[in-house]
Amino acid sequence: MIRSLAFGVLTAALALPAFAADYVQAPGSSLAFAGKYQGETFSGTFPGFRTTVSFDPADLAAGKLAVTIPVATATTQNADYDTEMRGNAFFDASKFAQATYTATGFRDLGNGQYAADGTLELRGVRKPVTLTFTWTDGARPLLSGRATVRRLDFGVGGGDWADTGTIPNEIAVSTRVYLQPAR
Repeated sequence: MIRSLAFGVLTAALALPAFAADYVQAPGSSLAFAGKYQGETFSGTFPGFRTTVSFDPADLAAGKLAVTIPVATATTQNADYDTEMRGNAFFDASKFAQATYTATGFRDLGNGQYAADGTLELRGVRKPVTLTFTWTDGARPLLSGRATVRRLDFGVGGGDWADTGTIPNEIAVSTRVYLQPAR
């Protein structure tokens, strides 16, 4: 009797559909950006960003990704760049304190690559942005991804800074998000 009960419980458990695991960002994660200014490469980070993910490679359509980015923390480690970047012409951090990126559902690109076709809201403008990423499973999963943001689509670097010869329109964004189970 116990044997058939155990078999019944095991069979029922295996018949249940797989559900996406919910994760929150763990320490050691990074969100970075890079571009060029007058031909010279610059890079920076967004300290204090927060990520939540729901991911199951067997059910990508149920996946979710949400990132909150406090733009006032953006830093290139260059005081002049940072002041200008946080000011009205670029992030306008006093008016738009944060940016958000949200995606529902992922696509399998093959070879361990996935895509999140999401929406970036920056400076009050919402536009589609695709994040391509890899997923490393384990006790501390890692989502490692890249995206390209067309800054002028969001009004970042308008006015005198709109010249794409000075600062190209495309800014590279990269992330390494270590995760832990949501509680």
